[in-house]
Amino acid sequence: MVSGTIGVAIVQDRPVPFAVSDGLAGMQMLFADVAGGSLQLAAFGEAFVGGYPLWLDHAPAAAQWGNAGTASIHQLLLEHALVAGDPRLVPLQQLVDASGTLLSFGGHERIGRTLYNSQWLLRPSAPPLVHRKLVATHGERLLWGQGDGASLSLHQTPWGSIGMLMCWEHWMPLARAALHQQGEAVHVAAWPSVIDLHLLASRHYGFEGRCFVLAAGAVQHRDDLLAGLERVGGDAAARALIESMPDQQLQTGSSAIIAPDTRLLAQAGADCEVISATLDLSEIGRALATFDAAGHYARPDIFTLSVDRRARLAPG
Repeated sequence: MVSGTIGVAIVQDRPVPFAVSDGLAGMQMLFADVAGGSLQLAAFGEAFVGGYPLWLDHAPAAAQWGNAGTASIHQLLLEHALVAGDPRLVPLQQLVDASGTLLSFGGHERIGRTLYNSQWLLRPSAPPLVHRKLVATHGERLLWGQGDGASLSLHQTPWGSIGMLMCWEHWMPLARAALHQQGEAVHVAAWPSVIDLHLLASRHYGFEGRCFVLAAGAVQHRDDLLAGLERVGGDAAARALIESMPDQQLQTGSSAIIAPDTRLLAQAGADCEVISATLDLSEIGRALATFDAAGHYARPDIFTLSVDRRARLAPG
């Protein structure tokens, strides 16, 4: 076990919906403001690059068969989504390399002709680690495909390991177990907003996994989607779909940094802000004295977990 302290932060801000290149440029500026020094890891929320698909929850006709607005937005995201080896990530990677600060963020990824809800971890002098959401939740299935077990892996650092899951993956017991078995020190829990239920799941994850959790959300108003649509030349059908949504703030941030004993080390409100904390890694070892889901509190003579980690998605 490694002791000592590390600095972490969550950047809770407004995404640039649909306009992925503009969103990356904006995120780079936000990251540059916090990267370096004692900060080891900075995290952004689920689908921050390109924006979380709020129309699937809030536009009444979004799920109707053949809805022209839904189809138009799907085509736009296929056009603008990130791809394997995307050169648009190079400036961010250079900033990670120069600062030594790891960067976790969510976004839309295209593999072949399918979109995925993916969470990147940019690492100094190493290729990105990408986790693709295993199961899109409810209405998200109109947009995103299913990830595979190849991305259920951790990044190892001199001070411990980092893992990532998104949103309702935190209610998938076997996904949690797959990461717990590898011994996370810090877990990024990416959410659209960290509402009370999501905070409960994040605190439970930290307690169960004996790890620190960065529960990262974002802030988004319906008008942000309309502005993003203008940037990418969205058509009248797409605009009408977005305009049918409630004219209000739909993502409410509330990001939190959580200790292994479920204490809140920092918590954001509903506006744009950066929260940070210094993590005392010795807390992990002290917490393991009473519970270790993958160790002395496990029963491998009764239970076994098999994870198919073969890559089934061919980037391209």
